[in-house]
Amino acid sequence: MNALVATTLLLASLLAAAPVLAADALWAALRGGGHVALMRHATAPGVGDPDGFKVEDCATQRNLSAVGRDEARRIGERFRAQGIAAARVYASQWCRCLDTARLLDLGEITPFAGLNSFFRDGAREAVQTAEVRALIARELASGAPAQGPLVLVTHQVNITALSGIVPASGEIVVLRADGDALTVVGRMRADD
Repeated sequence: MNALVATTLLLASLLAAAPVLAADALWAALRGGGHVALMRHATAPGVGDPDGFKVEDCATQRNLSAVGRDEARRIGERFRAQGIAAARVYASQWCRCLDTARLLDLGEITPFAGLNSFFRDGAREAVQTAEVRALIARELASGAPAQGPLVLVTHQVNITALSGIVPASGEIVVLRADGDALTVVGRMRADD
């Protein structure tokens, strides 16, 4: 088999495994229950956090830019345009995540340490990912879609650990919960 054929077969298999649901179907899935919107915080320039970072002090953190704040508001407007005026929103305790969640304006926000970044401490990945999986299972099992879909605002490393996807700022990865398994059904970028 030559390299072109091998590459074509590899690409075809990757595309077949990739989520193919269109945005309308993803919004319908979120409205219908059994799915979670895993969202990376809106644009916050830089990488990681500065030395001296303190979770309780936003002045020590990398924060949303004006572009990021506008982006978060627009994403909230997209939720409402899709018939989702309220959601069960959980966010990392980092200010950029809490601010993104507030600017979505989908209701009360519950800070959740399991959604905190483990960028600087990769040893936390397994524990925090298990905590988030347990949160998703508990929230989706509660049968509370009347309170709106489950929206988790977190960081790139957390989303990648749960989904295998490296999301852009403000991107939403939609997961379906099948018992303990989470399946990626699609993604929506902030600028879609």
